[in-house]
Amino acid sequence: MKVRTILLATVAALATALPAVAQEKVLNLYSARHYQTDEALYANFTKATGITINRVDADDAGILARLKSEGTASPADVILLVDAARLWRAETDGLFQPVKSAVLEQRIPATLRGADAGQGSQWFGFSTRGRVIVYNKAGIKKDDVDTYEELGDPKNKGKVCTRSGSHPYNLSLFGAVMQHLGEPATESWLKGVVANMARAPKGGDTDQIKAVASGECQIAITNTYYLARMMRSANPDDRAVVEKVGVVFPNQATWGTHVNIAGAGMAKNAPHREAARQFLEYLSSDQAQAYFADGNNEWPAVASVRTANPALEALGKFKAETIPVAVTGMNQTKVQQMLDRVGYK
Repeated sequence: MKVRTILLATVAALATALPAVAQEKVLNLYSARHYQTDEALYANFTKATGITINRVDADDAGILARLKSEGTASPADVILLVDAARLWRAETDGLFQPVKSAVLEQRIPATLRGADAGQGSQWFGFSTRGRVIVYNKAGIKKDDVDTYEELGDPKNKGKVCTRSGSHPYNLSLFGAVMQHLGEPATESWLKGVVANMARAPKGGDTDQIKAVASGECQIAITNTYYLARMMRSANPDDRAVVEKVGVVFPNQATWGTHVNIAGAGMAKNAPHREAARQFLEYLSSDQAQAYFADGNNEWPAVASVRTANPALEALGKFKAETIPVAVTGMNQTKVQQMLDRVGYK
């Protein structure tokens, strides 16, 4: 009788606890974004929904490695990454699960989403940035650098500097170029870029902008938000750099400027799936889109959203390429093989 009483008491206790578990309002976010303004983005989501965000911050490579290590035991609900090549890699590694959402399908363009086999997209892009060419205004004519192809033209020999060719930002760009030009022409172009280098690849995008301003090289490629960040800086040194460089959105007469994204998807083993869906839909809201744009000087993924960012306004409107960003990730393996063959470090 005593054993039966204990069992009944245990069942009753579990029954009492189950609603509390079901009502747990938590979201575990693995994020590669590290911008102070994102704090307000997350705080507003919690205020609106009552869902607390637990965050794991690391770079993209660190997040992907952690997810693989955790396997099915991973507590991650949402994975937020900052490059199409990385999103594609996470998708290929089976780290996402499809999300079917009328809100996301209506607000996020199909070209900014991951694979959809009829059950929903694997991931969604929530902000965009262009990969542009910057040049030294004192030594270079804009007409000589208004296409990506001209980076490999002999007329620019000894003038080009870049970060590592294997960095995801460049892999995505080169993957897009391959989609436009085809494999043989892209490899020939990359060989030309290497031949035109003023120095071996090194540093990040900001370093390339500064190298152009200092005269270490004359031409470089960068994501727009690095330049916009310097344009908005109160540091006189940054403003002096900006004054010396010009910027061009390449290929306006042909396929348009390469565009990359920051994007997110629901983790494969997400324990809080409804919270994850709500968070992804929130990231497409006007309010969240404005935070993305103003916080890191990116353009909203939702076309109807307007922002008041003076740097973005100064950069102006441009024609963007229209190929699906997922394609740039799919091409990265072939691109990396090309880089190895032509000696692009």
